[in-house]
Amino acid sequence: MTKFTDLKLSPDVLKAVADAGYETPTPIQAGAIPHALDGKDVLGIAQTGTGKTASFTLPMVTMLAKGRARARMPRSLVLCPTRELAAQVAENFDTYAKYTKLTKALLIGGVSFGEQDKLIDRGVDVLIATPGRLLDHFERGKLLLTGVQIMVVDEADRMLDMGFIPDIERIFQLTPFTRQTMFYSATMAPEIERITNTFLHSPARIEVARQATTSETITQKLVEIAPPRRDQTAKAKRELLRALISAEGESCTNAIIFCNRKTDVDIVAKSLKTHGFNAAPIHGDLDQSQRMRTLDSFRDGTLQLLVASDVAARGLDIPAVSHVFNYDLPSHAEDYVHRIGRTGRAGRLGTAISIGTPADGKYLAAIEALVKMEIPRTEAPEGFALSEAAHREPKKYDDEKGGRSGRSRSARGGRDRDRNRDEKRTPRPEREKPAEKAIVEEVALEAEDSLIVEVPEARREPSRREERRERGDRSGRYRDTGPAVVGMGDHVPDFLMRSFRPSPKPVTEAPEVAEAEIEETSEG
Repeated sequence: MTKFTDLKLSPDVLKAVADAGYETPTPIQAGAIPHALDGKDVLGIAQTGTGKTASFTLPMVTMLAKGRARARMPRSLVLCPTRELAAQVAENFDTYAKYTKLTKALLIGGVSFGEQDKLIDRGVDVLIATPGRLLDHFERGKLLLTGVQIMVVDEADRMLDMGFIPDIERIFQLTPFTRQTMFYSATMAPEIERITNTFLHSPARIEVARQATTSETITQKLVEIAPPRRDQTAKAKRELLRALISAEGESCTNAIIFCNRKTDVDIVAKSLKTHGFNAAPIHGDLDQSQRMRTLDSFRDGTLQLLVASDVAARGLDIPAVSHVFNYDLPSHAEDYVHRIGRTGRAGRLGTAISIGTPADGKYLAAIEALVKMEIPRTEAPEGFALSEAAHREPKKYDDEKGGRSGRSRSARGGRDRDRNRDEKRTPRPEREKPAEKAIVEEVALEAEDSLIVEVPEARREPSRREERRERGDRSGRYRDTGPAVVGMGDHVPDFLMRSFRPSPKPVTEAPEVAEAEIEETSEG
């Protein structure tokens, strides 16, 4: 059996590995480390939880032990799809490089640029980053990638799901052509295959398990439920989830509960806490500091249930997770493999329980086709029965009490708008205007730009045009060229009698009249 001492790692790395309590490498580590130490490109395909992080961290520390980084020019680069995975890689680097003088920098969102710039300016041997934050630093002129000797892309299929492939291609083009590249993925989609063919040079392909397979150390179960009412499906699933957790008893030391939507993450976590469970949510909309605090409390055991979106399906290296619950079956079959891979890690036993409804039929078929096995069905916990609330219609808005329950704000707002519309159709007495006043206002509005309504001088208020003219005098936009023209009845305004342009024909008759017209024109 291969041991770490057989892999030609440096003494400092072997000492750190021994301190961590490891003696035997996993298959992906035993297959990838020798090729990486020989300077070859590596394409590693393995399911999650097989030790892929150490398979590139250990040879990197060994190869970078000699040399020194220059300012703003890292010697190696590790790209990760999520902040949590990047932070985990940084922790692994600290563990295995503690007997060396190598430096690192972690570039992730949610952290100020200033602190990260200081680290880069000092010069780092290992740069661990998410693609977006890395390109932000590069575009700000704070980072150069021309000194990268080793480049690692971790969880490449997750990069594809999150839309990072264009950023990855750009980063590849910014690094030297002579770099060594290590590419790791749990699945090999056609787009991933294209990138490996483009940017990897004769890579050593290490495939330790069939693509998209689940670990044999994980016991999988599927509990199907048919809610009596479609509009109460979420409530029925929450009740079943609580019953499943309770049925596992003490064997469920901690668990990750996966939901498809961020809103459901918050709702499920709140429901569990309301019923006395020790639960907390984590998803992409939460502040980075809050996400890290939640993860730390889950790692140290103070938090039992972590309700998560797929942002946590990758990169969580918590070996002692006993259970994974799929509150929702994932819409992408590959995510099922990554979700349940959070348990049963490092040879431990784990349990993955999924909740299925009749609407999840197509998702379930895709998952079983991908993993090439039928997920074992199991019955709901003994004695489980849906509450009466799950059989009733959701509570409606109560006009008499002025409250609402079971309906969204938009629905309530729609009813309020309808009620207000009905009120407008039946005007209240105080809203009715005197007929005379209404007619005067209507006439004034229609005649505003053409007529001046005759009112007594004492009661007359300035019109809007006069107000604009007064404002225009101050701003210069409106200029008064003469007295206002009043009336359009029997009186003919003077400006209609004026000739604004001299006649092009020579004047032969009445020269005194023509001269007068010309004088008036020049004056106007």
